[in-house]
Amino acid sequence: MQSSFNRKEIIEKITPVIENAAMKNGVIPIEIDFQKESGKWFLRIYIYCNDHPVSLDDCENLTNSIDNFLNDIIPVKYYLEVSSPGLERKFKSNQEFTIFKGKKIKLKLKNPIDETNTKVFNGFIEDFQKNIGLIFKEEKTENILTIKEDNILSAQLIFDDYKGEKHD
Repeated sequence: MQSSFNRKEIIEKITPVIENAAMKNGVIPIEIDFQKESGKWFLRIYIYCNDHPVSLDDCENLTNSIDNFLNDIIPVKYYLEVSSPGLERKFKSNQEFTIFKGKKIKLKLKNPIDETNTKVFNGFIEDFQKNIGLIFKEEKTENILTIKEDNILSAQLIFDDYKGEKHD
C-alpha cells in the first residue's frame, strides 16, 4: 500500500463513483469526508433521501455498491462509514440549501439585513440560486427574505420539521 498520497485527489476520484452508486440506490450524497484519525483512515459518506428518512438498508446498499470500487482507488486501508446527515445537521455547502428545500432551518447571518439588527432567524428554505442567494420564509412573520450567499454565517436543520415531508 502507498504511504504518501494526496487526500484531495482521492476524494476527487471517488466522488463520481459514490455519486453514481448513490443515484442508483435512490440516495443523495451530502458530504464525502476522508480523514486520518488516531493513525487510521476513515471515509465517511453522509446520505439523504428525498422521500423517506435514511434507513440502515440505504446505508448498507450504498456500502455494498461502492466497497469494491473504492478499494481499487484508495491506496491505504480505511474504514468506511455511511450514515444519515443527522436531524440537526449544520450545513457544510450551499448544495444543501437546494437538497433541503422546504425544510426548517436556523439561519445565522454575518450582518443584519434590516433595521431590526436581527442576525438569527428560524424559517423555511424557499429556494437557493447562486446569483441571487437564499430565498427564506421567516417563521414568525412569514416574510420572504432574500439573503446574499456571502452574508450567510451558518445554517442548521431544525428537528421539529424534519419529518420527511416538505413545507409549502
